[in-house]
Amino acid sequence: MIIAWSGIGVQEYFKQTGITLFIVGVSTLFAYIIGIPIGILLNITDKNGLCKCRPIHVILGFIINIFRSAPFIILLVTLLPMIRKVIGTGTGNTAFIIALIIAAVPFVARMVESSLKELDYGIIEASTAIGASKMRIIFRVLLPETKISLLIGGTISFATILGYTAMAGTIGAEGLGNTAYMYGYLRNYLDAKIICLVILVIIVQVFQELGILLAKKLDHRRKGE
Repeated sequence: MIIAWSGIGVQEYFKQTGITLFIVGVSTLFAYIIGIPIGILLNITDKNGLCKCRPIHVILGFIINIFRSAPFIILLVTLLPMIRKVIGTGTGNTAFIIALIIAAVPFVARMVESSLKELDYGIIEASTAIGASKMRIIFRVLLPETKISLLIGGTISFATILGYTAMAGTIGAEGLGNTAYMYGYLRNYLDAKIICLVILVIIVQVFQELGILLAKKLDHRRKGE
């Protein structure tokens, strides 16, 4: 068996790694900016929430479940033509970032909702009993008390969106996924496959470890350790 080598330079791998981090970073940031309010709304409109409203909870949950149930690659090819009509192009990093955000928001919203559900309901009842407003409870109780869980969830979301980015590379998005597909799969260059895989694994591990370290530092329960 003859092993073929791509001849891709180190600078090109650095460039594609930077593009990947940019796409994932922007997508994750905006997915959380949009997903956190949706996750909060899901939580507070639940049967035990601050603003019980079953119709809103059911309808919003149904929409999120539709997007979460769709395989990402199918969702991506469905969204890109719509994005083309809005911004004038269905290719390029901007179009893929918008698609990634739309795909990631439902995932983030469920992560946020799950984190908020972990909070002891007695804390909410105590806050309500002393006359705290609902907005104050959300921003002074719910979010601060679940910041550790939200942070850890953020590292999971980052890894998930990174995986989405790699898949998007198969249909034109720049980055390591595209490099692995174009050179590793289509041209069967072994080094492109291995190097892209190793870089992606390292990125995930670094961000997970950073997230865990930051979570431990912020967790007031661990300060005495």
